Amino acid sequence: MKIRLGVLASHGGSNLQAIIDQIKKENVNIEIVAVISNNSGSFALKRAKSEGINVYHISSKTTFDVGEQIIKVFRQHQVNLIALAGYMKKIPDSVLKKYSNRILNIHPALLPKYGGEGMYGMNVHEAVINAKEEYSGVTIHLVNSKYDEGRILNQQKVPIAKDDSASTLAEKILLVEHKLYFATLKLISEEKIMLQ
Repeated sequence: MKIRLGVLASHGGSNLQAIIDQIKKENVNIEIVAVISNNSGSFALKRAKSEGINVYHISSKTTFDVGEQIIKVFRQHQVNLIALAGYMKKIPDSVLKKYSNRILNIHPALLPKYGGEGMYGMNVHEAVINAKEEYSGVTIHLVNSKYDEGRILNQQKVPIAKDDSASTLAEKILLVEHKLYFATLKLISEEKIMLQ
């Protein structure tokens, strides 16, 4: 399957950059064709622009119907798969319906644990450390109308050292995120992971 990837990002876009870098290194059937951010100053947009990728700022401050605008952009670029890369807004229902089983998210823990509304970034790592877990990890899952409850496509465990803090765990997790997101996209393009 030739993946024409649309990316939604809000802030730094380090996962976006990792995917861009791996696409350059490997001969894969994946092309990032559009990046949308709800934040006009996001570094994700700067990263994409510097790579010659089409970039768009779409937010509730600039448009009445965010979902309609996202669909319009992604349709224009024939997007057939969407990756969320630190997108901090709820996906509009219209987008969920149009791209059902075609929206991926990355979560910095082993779902179904430590998921749900408000569980993102350091909130997740602090909860994991406070629970004295032996492992955390990274989950790639499909997005549906409930936070972090879509079908799990790929996971990787990350052992937690006794002296790990939320911030040292976050660093370990991010390294795995950067590898696992691309690896999962590649498996989808090779039809080794099926989305239906």
